[in-house]
Parts: sequence; C-alpha cells; structure tokens
Amino acid sequence: MNTMPTLAAELAAYLAGADAPARGIAGLSTEELTRPPATTASSGANLGRWSVHQVIVHLWHSDLAATHRLTRIAAEDVPLLIAYDETAFTTALDYHAVDVHDACTLFAINRRHTHQLLRGLPETAATRAGVHNQRGLVTLSGMLRLYVQHVDHHMAFIAAKRTAMGKPM
Repeated sequence: MNTMPTLAAELAAYLAGADAPARGIAGLSTEELTRPPATTASSGANLGRWSVHQVIVHLWHSDLAATHRLTRIAAEDVPLLIAYDETAFTTALDYHAVDVHDACTLFAINRRHTHQLLRGLPETAATRAGVHNQRGLVTLSGMLRLYVQHVDHHMAFIAAKRTAMGKPM
C-alpha cells in the first residue's frame, strides 16, 4: 500500500497554511512584534535570532521563492533552482520596515495564487523534478512538503516567542 500523500493532499496542506502568519501575529503590539528574542525561554525553548516581525516577513519572502520554484518544476523540464541567503535578506532589507500586516496578506494571497496555478496538474506531476543547487534533485511533491514544514517550523518559534512574552497563541 502506498502511504505517500497524493499531489492533491500536498496542495491542500500547502493551502491550509495560508493564514498561519496572520494567526501568529494576532493580538501582538508593535513592540511585541519587533522585540528581539531572548536566547532561551524559561522553559529552555530555543527562540531563534529573529523577532516575530522578522519571522513573518521571512515566511513571505520564502514563499515567493517557493512559488517560483514550484511553478518552474511544474512547467519546465528539470529546471535549476537557486538558493538564497535568508540571513542576508533579513539584515540587508530591514524587515522591520516592512508592514507586517501587509506581509501576512501577501503571504495568504500568494499561497492561494500558487494553489490555483498547481491544482489542475495531473497526479503524475508530483514526481516532476528540478535541481536545487544545494539540495540536489527535488520533486514537486517534496517541495510542497518542504514549504508546509517550513511554515510549521517557524510557527513553532512564534508560539514559543509568544509564550515567553505571556501571549500564548
């Protein structure tokens, strides 16, 4: 029995994360959104290096890269996919100057847009592949799973940051 999710299931999981960033910032003040994280919470949880605001803008920028990668895999034969330096983006582009609510809105719109582009693909498209310059050969299905997990990963950091501020999700 094949236990791998179908392309439709992968796309549904991807779309389900569209509103995660907006949920992550709900009820936080500007000061709480931009507060630098402590190195560890009293629980010992790793809170990362970025503020909640920076994490949200990072998720939006990462999803822009995801859309580019996913649509190229869907449309082209084994495209080359290039990595980027997320830390350089966060530092050089002053993420705190970006409206965090706009970033949440754009993230959600981009997720819905990408889902619309990919939802009509046949199930066989799940195995279409591209070559990432750091990860090697990656499939459409694998990239969808990666970006679902990416949001989950960062939302766990946001939840820990909120808990440390006394503002659990």
